[in-house]
Amino acid sequence: MTLQQLKYILTISSTGSMNKAAEQLYVSQPSLTSSVQELEKEIGIKIFNRGGRGVTLTNDGVEFVQYAKQVVVQFDVLSEKYIFKPNIKKKFGVSTQHYSFAVKAFVEMVKDFDTAEYEFAIRETKTAEVINDVATLRSEIGIIYFNDFNRKSLTKLLHSNGLEFTTLTRCYPFVYLWKGHPLAKNEKISFEELEPYPCLSFEQGDNSTFYLAEEILSTSDYPRTIKANDRATMLNLMIGLNGYTLCSGIICEELNGSDYIAVPFEDPTGDTMEIGYIKLKNVMLSPMGEIYIEEIKNYLNIN
Repeated sequence: MTLQQLKYILTISSTGSMNKAAEQLYVSQPSLTSSVQELEKEIGIKIFNRGGRGVTLTNDGVEFVQYAKQVVVQFDVLSEKYIFKPNIKKKFGVSTQHYSFAVKAFVEMVKDFDTAEYEFAIRETKTAEVINDVATLRSEIGIIYFNDFNRKSLTKLLHSNGLEFTTLTRCYPFVYLWKGHPLAKNEKISFEELEPYPCLSFEQGDNSTFYLAEEILSTSDYPRTIKANDRATMLNLMIGLNGYTLCSGIICEELNGSDYIAVPFEDPTGDTMEIGYIKLKNVMLSPMGEIYIEEIKNYLNIN
């Protein structure tokens, strides 16, 4: 078993095609197929099912790929630390649900590095894509939240993708709305008081479930709902339509502006949001990843 073979397997898995993988790896398709067959023979399992529409992972292959990802990631971290590679930019990516504090921490982290030497990426995206980005090494870190409703399902999903969740903070939900909203001056806001106004939520895709929602109480029966796919649009809808969303209350005014306010939500269930980060299991964070998490902790005043 070689590192090159592991990289072959990961590329085939991500493309779902021997031909596409061969093109990306700059090797011939017969050579790639032969290398995979040799590896399968060596380890005694079948990694891929081959069919007319491409290749898919077997059950054994799914498990093997998770371990292969960890080996390749650890090798890249070691190479970054101990092997000098001139003119090659080091990469670091974060995928996150729509949290302004996650973006703010990213900004502060990038300030510590020369952007001419590094290739940075931050992606505010759907929950399933956050998980997939980290599982496929597109991002090193993902920022998501747990609550009593989604914990079991998300934990299972993370486990199946070889990921682990680390808690950063716990908080009660807040109602996020603009300062001119009729309820903005309330000390607390109840679900009944919100009924006349549209509830804003982030779109999670056609095949999503309630477990992937970014907003707490996603199964509640809201009489008026509007979905958005980015933070700027949601903020505009708050002003234009007196919309609101339920959030953590951790707001970065520097990024969102000073026209919005978070008011405690009067939730009879007492449910809390547990916000944290995900990464591959048994894989140490890169220096950039460690600094990023420290910046989040600094912003959240976590010792």
